[in-house]
Amino acid sequence: MKPVKWGIISTANIGMEKVIPGMMKSRDLEVVAIASRKLKTARQAAMELGIPKSYGSYEEMLEDPEIEAVYNPLPNHLHVPLTLMAARAGKHVLCEKPIAITAKEAAQLRKAPKDVNIAEAFMVRHATQWLEAKRLVKKGRIGEVRAVQVFFSYFNRDPKNVRNNPAIGGGGLLDIGCYPITVSRFIFDAEPKRVTATFDRDPAFKVDRTAGGLADFGNSRHLSFTVSTQMAPFQRVQIGGTKGRIEIEIPFNAPPDQPNRMFVQGMDMNVGEWIELPISDQYMLQAEAFGRAIRKKQKPAYGIEDAIQNMKIIDAFFRSEKSGKWEKP
Repeated sequence: MKPVKWGIISTANIGMEKVIPGMMKSRDLEVVAIASRKLKTARQAAMELGIPKSYGSYEEMLEDPEIEAVYNPLPNHLHVPLTLMAARAGKHVLCEKPIAITAKEAAQLRKAPKDVNIAEAFMVRHATQWLEAKRLVKKGRIGEVRAVQVFFSYFNRDPKNVRNNPAIGGGGLLDIGCYPITVSRFIFDAEPKRVTATFDRDPAFKVDRTAGGLADFGNSRHLSFTVSTQMAPFQRVQIGGTKGRIEIEIPFNAPPDQPNRMFVQGMDMNVGEWIELPISDQYMLQAEAFGRAIRKKQKPAYGIEDAIQNMKIIDAFFRSEKSGKWEKP
C-alpha cells in the first residue's frame, strides 16, 4: 500500500508520547508534519520525534498539499471545529476521543465533505487484545455474555490541566467514561436501551471526578462501570458470561513493548489460563486501519454516525445525573 502522509494538529501529550511514536512504527504511513500555535513549539516537537516539517499554525499545515490525513488530539471543545476545518481542506481526519462535548455538536460533522473519512480515535477497537476478546466471545468461549464491568482511574488535581476545566469538556465521563461505553458496544455488538448514573463533582473544578454508570443493553446484558480522575491509577475489564469470564489485564493503556494478557476462566472460580498475545502497538494498528480506508483497501469500520451514537449515550448519562432516573440515549 502506498504510505498515507499524515500531519499532526498540536503537540498534545497523547500524540507526542503515544500516538505518533506508534504511527512511526508502520511502513503504511508517514508522519510528515506537525503544527502548533507557536512555530518554536512545533519545531521542537518535530526535532524531538524526527518529523520533517513544522508549522506555526494549524491553518498553514492544512494548506500543505502533501498531507492526506491529520490526527487531531486538541482539547475536547476544539475537536469538531478543527476536524471540520481539516475536512474542508480535503484532509481525512482521525480525531481523538471524545469526538465532541455533546451529540448535537458531534452532528455538525455531518456537514463535512462526503469524500473525506472522519473517525473517532478509539484505539481499543483495533487492539490485538480486544479483537481476541471479541473473537472468544463470538466463539462462545464464555457462553452467553451477560455483563461487562469496567474500572478505570487516575489521579489528576492539576488546575491547569484541560481535564479539570468544565468549560472545554473536562471531567471523567468525557475523558475516560467514553471507554466503557465503547468497549461494551464493541463486545455486545449492540446499543444500550437505557442508562443511569451517579456523579461526584470536584467542589473547586466543578468537573465530575468520579462517575458510576449502568447501561441496559436488553436481553439480560448490561454494562457497569466506575471511572475517576481522582483515585489511585488502576484499570481492569471483566466480561462475564454463562460459562466463564474474560479479564483484560491492561485494557486501555496497553503497553506497546510487552505482550498484552487476558485471563480466561471457565466454571471453576479463579481456575483458568492467562492468554499472552504478541507484542503490538494499538496506536499503530489504529492508524493503519484508517489508512486502509483512505486507500480504499477496506470499508471504514467506524465513522461519524458511530461517534454521534457514542455521544448520545454520554449525553444520556449526564441527563441521568440531573433527573436521577433512567434515561434513553
